[in-house]
Amino acid sequence: MRVFIFGLGYSGKAVGRLLAKHGVAVTGTVRHPDEAKGLDFPPLAFERGHPLPAQALAGITHILSTVPPDDSGDPVIDEAGAAIAAQPGLVWVGYLSTTGVYGDRQGGWVDEDSERRPGLERAKRRAKAEDQWLELWQSRGVPVHLFRLAGIYGPGRSAFDALKAGKAHRVIKEGQVFSRIHVEDIAGALWASMNRPRPGAIYNLCDDDPAPPEAVIAEAARLLGIEPPPAIPFDRAGLSDMAKSFYADNKRVSNRRLKEELGYRLLYPDYRQGLAAILKGWLEGSA
Repeated sequence: MRVFIFGLGYSGKAVGRLLAKHGVAVTGTVRHPDEAKGLDFPPLAFERGHPLPAQALAGITHILSTVPPDDSGDPVIDEAGAAIAAQPGLVWVGYLSTTGVYGDRQGGWVDEDSERRPGLERAKRRAKAEDQWLELWQSRGVPVHLFRLAGIYGPGRSAFDALKAGKAHRVIKEGQVFSRIHVEDIAGALWASMNRPRPGAIYNLCDDDPAPPEAVIAEAARLLGIEPPPAIPFDRAGLSDMAKSFYADNKRVSNRRLKEELGYRLLYPDYRQGLAAILKGWLEGSA
């Protein structure tokens, strides 16, 4: 197994670390040199207008793309789609999308068979990118797998960090819930899929406990032994347009297919266990 990861950012690096533990050879791309920090290999530079060097994918058996679409479409498809389709010996190709493609369901449940109803422009771009990747499977036989991710959190990107930076808010919007996924469970789920490929498959990556955002902040404060930020009604929170947009979709996301088809057991089935693990890592790291 030889794995190539387009986009060695927060999630891509977590996947790379897990693969390395399993003795898998990994390489991949970054957009900027400073993104190479923490990697054990020199990554390749890649972005729209800066394609991969010839033969960069030679011998690769598994490809993962974490690169988001831009206004023109999916940069990986546009710059490297032909090379991917022409690569012999590909066993598995994964694309990280978002549960945002389901749109707003007013707190209702969705699964992988639910109709896509993206409302936000960035979610509409994701839906188009999904179609581009699936077209590689349908027309060229590329073994594509789609993974729709809920809100990502983990070490360095959690409610603890927001509290520490003084940027945490307990914004209350009646009935609002979000689904989440710990970055280590993203890596674990992808590893499970790599070992049980089913081209054309779509999986939701989320935990078992869709929950109000204010509950996560309150739990993080409790674990730190501090008072949580005051509760603020959504209509008086003074959020930016970008921050408000995250509250536009309200849904609960099912992970049943991930568990039943891939047999994956979540490391962190809810935000409480995920936050506790992050705090433990902090304490052990500072000891």
